[in-house]
Amino acid sequence: MQGKMKGYSEILRRLLEDLQRRGSLLVSFSGGVDSSVVAYLAYKALKDNSLAVTIKSPLTPSGEIEDAKKVAKEIGIKHLIVPFNELKIPGFNGNPPNRCYLCKKARFRFLKKLAAEKGFRTVADGTNLDDLKEYRPGNKALKEEGIYSPLAAHGLGKRQVREIASTIGLSVASKPSNTCLATRFPYGCSLDLESLRRVDLAEAYLKRKFELKKLRVRSHGNLARIEISKDELEGFLERLREARKSLIAKFRRLGFTYIALDLEGYRLGSFDVDILKADRNR
Repeated sequence: MQGKMKGYSEILRRLLEDLQRRGSLLVSFSGGVDSSVVAYLAYKALKDNSLAVTIKSPLTPSGEIEDAKKVAKEIGIKHLIVPFNELKIPGFNGNPPNRCYLCKKARFRFLKKLAAEKGFRTVADGTNLDDLKEYRPGNKALKEEGIYSPLAAHGLGKRQVREIASTIGLSVASKPSNTCLATRFPYGCSLDLESLRRVDLAEAYLKRKFELKKLRVRSHGNLARIEISKDELEGFLERLREARKSLIAKFRRLGFTYIALDLEGYRLGSFDVDILKADRNR
């Protein structure tokens, strides 16, 4: 390990030894940067005693499954794609504030059962140290289900993980973080297949038409609120002069009556603002 990796050599040595001691490992693998680094290290430490499992569900944004296939092939790790429908979890489709907890609880129980069936002793995920500092109800489920988060356990945050991914040459090293499609809806707004598909198609259109990488289409009933990263906003506005009518027509066909551009731009967890404010005022 050279260059930037030298600063992580001791951490990664301990992490690899930790993985080796576990004997076998099933990695919850989205194909994002964090889970890809975990899958890479798991394969490096355990070879065929490691398995990457990607869940394909109504909450999975377009392109994520293909990205997962691609990076798993780069790593060399065995890769399994399994169907799972979170809308069947009791209480989930009401989109409550603890939605992430309900989802993670059900998903990791499912993965633990799969791991037992296939002879893998430990289930791991890509949670990093910074994730533990954010509003993430799902972290409670990880702890309750005994899921191993090697990045967080060894003190690696978002920046460090991206540097490692870049140094080892993973194609997803600069990939923007993504979240499940349920995060596009306000808490308490009922989730269904058609609504999820609508925001997914809207985001895919914007990425393709305007060459965007980081954005969200937040759904407020028949109103679409578009969040675009601040560094891409100016370019979007320039292209919008010529493409405004086609954007409106596309969103109308998808079922949106109103289309709004959020002037604050993209930010993580924009529907969590009121919850975090209430927690601070307690």
